[in-house]
Amino acid sequence: MEQRGEEFGPWLARQLARMDMSQSDLATRLGLTRAAVSAWVNGRAEPREEAKNALAEVFGTSPDLVDSRTTDVAPGRPLQWHHRTAHADGGREYGNAAAFAFDADMAVLAREATQNALDERLDSNGPVRVRYTLHELTGSHLASFLDAMQWDDLRPHYEQAASAEQKVSRSLRAALDDLVSKDSLLLLRVDDHNATGLTGPEYQDGRFAAVVRRQLDSHKRAGGRAGGSYGLGKATLWAASRFGLVLINSTLSEPHEGRTERRVIGRLDLPWHQVAGEAFAGPAWFGEPDTDPAHKDVSRSWWADEETVRRLHLDRQGNEPGTSFLVVGAHDASGDAEDLRDLHDKLVRSLADGFWAAMIGGVAAGPLLEASVRTLRDGEVVVGEERVDPHLRHPALSRALQAHLDGDTVDSLTSEDQVARVEVPLIVTPLKGRGRAGGKGREHRAVLLLTPAADTDERHSRVVSMRGNRMTISEHRPRELPLGTMPFQAVLLAGFATDRSGEDVAEAEAFLRASEPPEHDRWDRTEELTSLYERGAVARLKEFRGDVDKAVRALVGRRETKTGGGPAALRELLRWDAPTGTQRRVQSFPVVRDVRARVGESGAWHVTVEIRLPVAEDPWRLTPVAKFDVRSGGRPVVSWAELEPDENCRVERGDLVIEPGVRSAVFRATTDPATHPVRSAYARLVVEVQKARGGSA
Repeated sequence: MEQRGEEFGPWLARQLARMDMSQSDLATRLGLTRAAVSAWVNGRAEPREEAKNALAEVFGTSPDLVDSRTTDVAPGRPLQWHHRTAHADGGREYGNAAAFAFDADMAVLAREATQNALDERLDSNGPVRVRYTLHELTGSHLASFLDAMQWDDLRPHYEQAASAEQKVSRSLRAALDDLVSKDSLLLLRVDDHNATGLTGPEYQDGRFAAVVRRQLDSHKRAGGRAGGSYGLGKATLWAASRFGLVLINSTLSEPHEGRTERRVIGRLDLPWHQVAGEAFAGPAWFGEPDTDPAHKDVSRSWWADEETVRRLHLDRQGNEPGTSFLVVGAHDASGDAEDLRDLHDKLVRSLADGFWAAMIGGVAAGPLLEASVRTLRDGEVVVGEERVDPHLRHPALSRALQAHLDGDTVDSLTSEDQVARVEVPLIVTPLKGRGRAGGKGREHRAVLLLTPAADTDERHSRVVSMRGNRMTISEHRPRELPLGTMPFQAVLLAGFATDRSGEDVAEAEAFLRASEPPEHDRWDRTEELTSLYERGAVARLKEFRGDVDKAVRALVGRRETKTGGGPAALRELLRWDAPTGTQRRVQSFPVVRDVRARVGESGAWHVTVEIRLPVAEDPWRLTPVAKFDVRSGGRPVVSWAELEPDENCRVERGDLVIEPGVRSAVFRATTDPATHPVRSAYARLVVEVQKARGGSA
């Protein structure tokens, strides 16, 4: 990228500060008046060619560098950690509250960091490319890295911060103990390319200050398409570090101080602590001491050389704009990823689950995102770079979106490889003070795509909803599906995800974004929604979801598809003894609304059963029973290996207990293959839900 030179005045002022040279000193050495130098610094004039040559001689550099001003001529100042001193009013923070908004989970980090990269896509004609690198350091490799980031200067602060009794302090103590005992440290680097980079000044408004200096500053400039809006997502990077430490290297899309490459800084979040009798607030920054009198000795970003970024494990491939975030001491607090391979696989799954739609391209629009994961140990490859393929993880969903982007959808399904498309209305409530009194709002036509599920789908018969940059927001199973409904996958595209433009699209995008909590995992009531929009906004969202479910039922109800052969679950059969007249229940009975079933690799049947219940004054107590409908003879009972509640029920001693007033409940169960009289392929499964012995709960 060709770099444009910095304005002469700011460049000259910084060189003088870095060299501890006053304007009067420079004027004396040049044989000029101080007023002439002041005019250069303040931008009222620029020196002529002979004066620039004289400046180059004073600064000990070439006239070309003074003319281009794409770098500093003064030698780099020594790097340091600057720790913010404690508040004068005695206030204390025992950790970054923003980091507690999310779990320290690799899946959460992948979702938030990738969403932020998507929101900063630079060239709309190409995808953002995001690469996750897990790198375990041990022995000399670890020692070299710790030396590069001046660990010895940090250790006293860590020791004191870890000595308190707060939650963050206990976690820090465990991290420090593990670092010593295991002589091992896990780094996680997130690189994005074709992104804007951390542009802007050091302290004033801009992307750099929003990420590095501030909390709850979103500063998104994605034309209203941004997935994030709270400014919380970046906190997941620090939350995923056992040491609260992230190092950053950014290649800028717009020059700052005449440069674009290797803008580096580190940020540390510790709780309040004291070192040598001096109290510190917690946050700290790694960089050059600032020479600006207003920020004297505050650590600011610096333009690093290639060797420094290599030692800090921040070296980027090429000079394309974007940012690299290095999470120091990365961990997954969920406990479901025990080693490097587990973490690698979890990142791949998480990226595919959250962003499969953003990775799909077609005739109408190309992919928005490419993502990959690689894993190293001491510089050696443990797991090679793995490109995330949405078609492998979500084949049916990918097929549906691909057909939409290629204009290859149908009105109704007649074969298993087709994708049906319908439009569903969303009424966008007017903003307060901008709508006509009593006006319902503007109609936006969302797009619903539906296709038969793939045999390998772990979950099916659901609607996956998205907006903006096609990140998955939520998924739900439509209500009141007809018995015997084929397994399907459905995609709901709203707002900018429809790939349309217009006022209704922009308004729907803003409306749905306002209805999302910080986790961006549903469209529901939020403070922003109710404070910005007229009454009825929440009702419009409920109507929208109801219309989506209605559209799904219409599509699956008029299907003419032929499914493959093989055993099928018997999707009904509820045997019930009618209650007597002495019991205080209405004279109606529970019915099975839906049964979904599949046979696992072990031969066990896995079923999900939804029950519709009448109004009752007493709890229902029901016993699910599994039977095999074999080719001859009676129906032998098989045992459940697992019986778990899903919605609106609980399990007690093998029975389902459902409270009065509940109209529907869902449970999940798995048969025990050891009790099967024949192989699952030779029988159908019958699920009976009977009244439990002993009467009501």
